[in-house]
Amino acid sequence: MRSAGLAFVCAVLTGAVLTPIVRAVALRRGALDDGLSARKIHGKPVPRLGGIAIVLACVLALAIIAALREEARRGLEPGWQALALPAGGFAIAALGIFDDLRGATARSKFAVQFVVGAGVYGVGLGIDAVATPFGAPIQLGLLGLPLTVLWISGVINALNLVDGLDGLAGGVAFIALAVTFAIAADHGDAPTMLLTAAVAGAVLGFLVFNFHPASIFMGDTGSLFLGFVLATAALRVNRASSSAVALLVPLVLLGVPIADTLLAIVRRAVRGAPLFSADRGHIHHRLLDRGLTQGRAVLAIYGASGLLGAAALVLARATPARSALMLGALVIAAFVALRWLGYLDVRLGDLPRLLDERRRNVGRRALLRGVASGLHRARSVRDLWSAVCAAARALGAATVELRLCGGAAFRPLAFGDLAAPGLFRARFGATCGRNGRATLELGWDDGRSSLGPEETLLLEQLAAQLARALSRLLGTPAASPPLEAPGVREADAPGRRVFAPVR
Repeated sequence: MRSAGLAFVCAVLTGAVLTPIVRAVALRRGALDDGLSARKIHGKPVPRLGGIAIVLACVLALAIIAALREEARRGLEPGWQALALPAGGFAIAALGIFDDLRGATARSKFAVQFVVGAGVYGVGLGIDAVATPFGAPIQLGLLGLPLTVLWISGVINALNLVDGLDGLAGGVAFIALAVTFAIAADHGDAPTMLLTAAVAGAVLGFLVFNFHPASIFMGDTGSLFLGFVLATAALRVNRASSSAVALLVPLVLLGVPIADTLLAIVRRAVRGAPLFSADRGHIHHRLLDRGLTQGRAVLAIYGASGLLGAAALVLARATPARSALMLGALVIAAFVALRWLGYLDVRLGDLPRLLDERRRNVGRRALLRGVASGLHRARSVRDLWSAVCAAARALGAATVELRLCGGAAFRPLAFGDLAAPGLFRARFGATCGRNGRATLELGWDDGRSSLGPEETLLLEQLAAQLARALSRLLGTPAASPPLEAPGVREADAPGRRVFAPVR
């Protein structure tokens, strides 16, 4: 217990020192989370490599404690688990760093997560039995491997999806780590206590800079790493538990991110969107739509996570009868919360509208794939501009403007009358390269006053694809080629933008 306390303190201090350093490095490298997005609340570019500080603070704290205290060295169990779990954590963190800096596809993310999950199962830390209140545990046999991989990948992505407001994912992870530490202490599991204490301290040191208004985000590096730690720690305390509902304890403990992920999968499947695409229907978005400020929305989710953590502690010790009462109360509370958030406001009469929306969304996704292919094949800004114009026309836009910024370079390309009265405009930002920035602005003259959620997400993905193409084509600002496109000319004066439409 004393070693765990020292590890926590060391990690807090180390995290508080390393986070500003990582923030400065991210600013110099241009590793920023762009604020021009309908889903993102911060509204300005913010460094997104804070997860590196969390990982380093955790590792340094454990190294310091292992060097100073013989008790901690004895607590570190020998064997494959002692090597496999850190190796898995580093692999997941490396995946997050690559995603934050370069962008990783969903397929590559899942491939790494599945391999790591299989490795965790291979070293003997998997789900191989399910305890029941009715007799002996049910042995899973060959089903243990897919269930273990599904659990680890699910928790990793659940924490990644909940990372939508300043301090949200870090606070939820801290609460879950604290409860896992308490359960491990009850079982006398020293290695899990030491690990969760160090990671919780690193998260707390990072949260000093991540609370609203955040000056740095943890990015995928932090959310994926924390998800892996929580998933594996929950497996350890589950295996050590003799409770009849042992497998439900980690499910309840991580109830908020797991519920948010399941709701997102159902929502996207109904709409015809890719299951792991982004949208603006997460729990924190619903709270904001209910009128809560960002700070109050985060506190509300903290409160829900704390209540679920307390319920998990009770379940870890409860008799079967008390467990049934607790689970019944949780089901009722979840139903009330989901109804209040509007997740259950779907009627049978809405089915034709939902089917029509699904058909439109599937068609738009096919359009985006074609545009993305054109951007990927682009060999000049002329080709790139043609793909952007095609996407704008297909989405019914009357105007589109692309502004490229990189050092001294600042060139706009546009078609349509950008000064037309009654024009509804939507702007999307993209970071391309270390210092490059681009904005894509589209306008509609059909009387609309907003974009639908699916249109917004399609345009955000178009901006992301555009950023990758620009990074590839333009390289460094000094090497940027002249921006030429058919039928387009630059503004005649800084205060006057006159463009010929592209036919």
